[in-house]
Amino acid sequence: MDYYRIGTLVNTHGIRGEVKVVVITDFPEKRFKAGQQVTLFKSPDSTTNGVPLVINKSRQQKGLFFLTFKGLDNINDVEQYKGWTIMVAADELHALPEGEYYYHQIVGLTVVTTAGETLGKIKEILSPGANDVWVVQRGHGQSDVLLPKIPQVIKKVDLDAGVVTVELMEGLID
Repeated sequence: MDYYRIGTLVNTHGIRGEVKVVVITDFPEKRFKAGQQVTLFKSPDSTTNGVPLVINKSRQQKGLFFLTFKGLDNINDVEQYKGWTIMVAADELHALPEGEYYYHQIVGLTVVTTAGETLGKIKEILSPGANDVWVVQRGHGQSDVLLPKIPQVIKKVDLDAGVVTVELMEGLID
């Protein structure tokens, strides 16, 4: 089964089993509401030996989510999960509106310019502020290209073909 990362359990909070979570999902209110099932993994790269848990309570404060899980009622129950990755199963993903994509759909796509030049493959997505930045890894010792996800740059995303067509603005490539 495929899993997708939605957060990282970064620390415990208090003695009643509450944990602090750094969120990496656009739907935190849905993903971290009471009754939702999540799976904890020791590493984001390993989706074996997951620990399925059900969220008991959830609250948000200063960009973090604070959660408790059913059956884990004190700090000793949750201490072992510090640093673990919180994931959801693929069948828990919501359909997105047209023109919006999950990160896993974009990473790995080939990037070509409107002039037909192949730039490379998207290796990661950064979320530094107002819009995402798609990092394109080029070959032959060339530096990465940072593409802001704005309509002036990202012209077409074809998931079936595995291609993103872009129009390069001045200054995007060395």
